[in-house]
Amino acid sequence: MKKRVLSLLSSTTEVVYALGCEDQLVGRSHECDYPPEVMTLPICTKPKFNVDGSSIEVDGQVKSILQNALSVYYINEDLLKELKPDIILTQSQCEVCAVSEKDVKGVVKNITGINPDIISVEPNSVKDIFKDIKIIAEALNVVDKGADLIEFMKYRIRTLKKSYDDKSELTVAAIEWIDPLMAAGNWVPELIEMAGGINLFGEAGKHSPWMEYKDLIEKDPQTIIIMPCGYNIQKSIFEIDSLIKQKGWRKINAVQNDKVYITDGNQFFNRPGPRIIESLEILIEIFHNDKTDFKHIDSGWINFDSTK
Repeated sequence: MKKRVLSLLSSTTEVVYALGCEDQLVGRSHECDYPPEVMTLPICTKPKFNVDGSSIEVDGQVKSILQNALSVYYINEDLLKELKPDIILTQSQCEVCAVSEKDVKGVVKNITGINPDIISVEPNSVKDIFKDIKIIAEALNVVDKGADLIEFMKYRIRTLKKSYDDKSELTVAAIEWIDPLMAAGNWVPELIEMAGGINLFGEAGKHSPWMEYKDLIEKDPQTIIIMPCGYNIQKSIFEIDSLIKQKGWRKINAVQNDKVYITDGNQFFNRPGPRIIESLEILIEIFHNDKTDFKHIDSGWINFDSTK
């Protein structure tokens, strides 16, 4: 029997599609935009802050909301009541990144006539991503498809790790927020290692940490990858000015050797779902661009001239 599924997380929406269960989706969050067909579904959430603000403005708004013990997102209760979902997919990893399990439970308890199963994912590593796919597949009664998807992703990772033979020890700074400065954590350090790099900031399996600009100067990375949470390439190009104007920027190894890259963090690195494979391909292209070409340049990443 098919379920009525409401996905409030972009990565879980992508998992549902990858499992071939898109016909069960009845609604989405404002951030769910891939694959493009999902855009026709009703939107059940919206942010309480101005998403078009600068990095520092967004950071300030979000912190202010959280300090007042409020949710960062609105959930449309009337639409939720109308959609009558059997399953709501959400997350409990980060109150800032997407609608949280706490938000969903708070709204659902006030609505009569619905009693959905709330499935909350909390991916902190590549292994957790596989676990979440399995959980969603079980909830949708497609266990075999879930197992096949996980095995295919593992196969692609093994194959991609064999696609290059460069044994150089490339030091990498992956930046998940520009102002204030935050390093990429969770599954990203694992992907960097899989691609042949040495991650300098952030720890595999742990939340993304704030960092000081002086630490970036001191560790002098050979490669800098910008992948802000929720930002595409164009938005990151606009935001990077606050970073490159810092004292000492031009002296960093990566800057001097034209190894500063901007990626589409929103579409790839910030989504713990099937497209971590494309994220890994992007890193391999960046680290070994004379030996690999997965066709992500310009759409998934660019080499940014930060000396202008």
